[in-house]
Amino acid sequence: MFLPPPPPPLLLLLLLITITAAVEVKRPRGVSLTNHHFYDKSKPFTCLDGSSTIPFDQVNDDYCDCQDGSDEPGTAACPEGRFHCTNAGYKPHYIPSSRVNDGICDCCDATDEYNSGVVCENTCREMGRKEKETLEQMAEVAREGFRLKKILIEEGKKGQEEKRIKLLGLQESKKTLEEQVAMLRAVKEEAEKPEKESKERHQRLWEEQQAAAIAARDQEQAASAFQELDDNTDGVISVAELQTHPELDPDGDGALSEAEAQAFLGEALQVDAAGFREGLWAAIKDKYQQESLPTMPPLTETTVEEILETPEEPSPTEDEDEGPGLEEEAEEDEDDEEESPEEDKETLPPQPVKVDEEVEKDKMPPYDERTQAYIDAAQEARDHFEEAEKSLTEMEESIRNLEQEMALDLGPSGEFSYLFGQCYELSTNEYIYRLCPFNRVTQKPNHGGSETNLGTWGSWDASEEEKFHVMHYEHGTGCWQGPNRSTKVKLVCGKETVVTSATEPSRCEYLMELVTPAACQEPPPESAGDPDHDEL
Repeated sequence: MFLPPPPPPLLLLLLLITITAAVEVKRPRGVSLTNHHFYDKSKPFTCLDGSSTIPFDQVNDDYCDCQDGSDEPGTAACPEGRFHCTNAGYKPHYIPSSRVNDGICDCCDATDEYNSGVVCENTCREMGRKEKETLEQMAEVAREGFRLKKILIEEGKKGQEEKRIKLLGLQESKKTLEEQVAMLRAVKEEAEKPEKESKERHQRLWEEQQAAAIAARDQEQAASAFQELDDNTDGVISVAELQTHPELDPDGDGALSEAEAQAFLGEALQVDAAGFREGLWAAIKDKYQQESLPTMPPLTETTVEEILETPEEPSPTEDEDEGPGLEEEAEEDEDDEEESPEEDKETLPPQPVKVDEEVEKDKMPPYDERTQAYIDAAQEARDHFEEAEKSLTEMEESIRNLEQEMALDLGPSGEFSYLFGQCYELSTNEYIYRLCPFNRVTQKPNHGGSETNLGTWGSWDASEEEKFHVMHYEHGTGCWQGPNRSTKVKLVCGKETVVTSATEPSRCEYLMELVTPAACQEPPPESAGDPDHDEL
């Protein structure tokens, strides 16, 4: 006998759903399908909390017999009761039994208002349609986001490998550069030796010349002073001749006593020119005032400049008709000088001779060609060394930054690596929020003002449920009399990367939402079903 082939499994499943949907399971009003087996009218009803058993005809009799209200699932008799909305075509749910027959439709299928006189439209199918569209949109976002996430994972792996190769290259280059720096340091040090010796020799010769000039000047001053102190020109200076110079007074009483003068000479009664230069001159030169030298106040800087800027005297031929001749002026000047020598001495007292100060302080002369060649060679070696050392420092910094980046936890598969080095902004009515993942979060007023740090990268959320879904940014700018600012960034699945919200739920604690494909999870497989029978 011929037998037809068995139907395929999918066809069997559709037939089963159709047959089951056609079967109506009898149960009291307000009872869910999952609890229908507790309500068997062929036997007494036992309260779901087990507190008592009543005849079944007392179920939904508008009188509460059970403490948990389970005997009145379809009436408002029990304060603790719950009414189950079947809501065929939408989502079933429970409402408090006090809302049954209260004149307000709480169930989209209107089953809660069966005896209130209110006519409610069944909106379950329309709500189910909208819900289905929303779910389909969310599912489409999840599918597309996860597709993009897989691309991000592949790009992250590729980027991580590129960074690893780059790091190895930098580390190898660092070794070469370290050897180069060491070599250039040795060259520099070798070039600086003759430079140092030549510069020191030049400096030493210059100082010797300066010392010789000072010594010569000192001897010149000593010889001049000896001639002035030797009033009788007998070739020696006596106690009496020293006493004619009261400025040499050691105790400040304004006079040089015989004993004080003798103290300068020691045991001798007089001193000749050689003894004066070798001993006495050093003791008195700081106070000695030379009478023969012109006694003028020190020139100020302004006076020197004015003298340098004074124009040249006009030639006699140019000024013949404009005043007295130069000879007449000279004679008048001589007469003035002869008339008031004492007056000038009183007005401008003699100045002490400062030998060291009178020696002209010239700048050190330029280096000779040989020394300058050593200097140029050493400077060139220093420049090459410093340039190589700077390059090594920059390379070490690049290696550190790359190592820190590679050490970041960028997700289970590196899907968040694309966020590193990027920044995303959100403008509100008051502020511009700027999120730089794995770096920092800032806030800046819209109408000018300084930027405030809302936290620097800390870690992912420690809980397993929120791991890789919540980022923590900590140790931001301190609040006035409060803690340092901190921010939590919640990651939400989406097809693009954008900051969608920024709030401050608690003082100095901020919450932001970042939409990113990297947060998308693999969606479950699509299942065939009928939304009108979601309880089956």
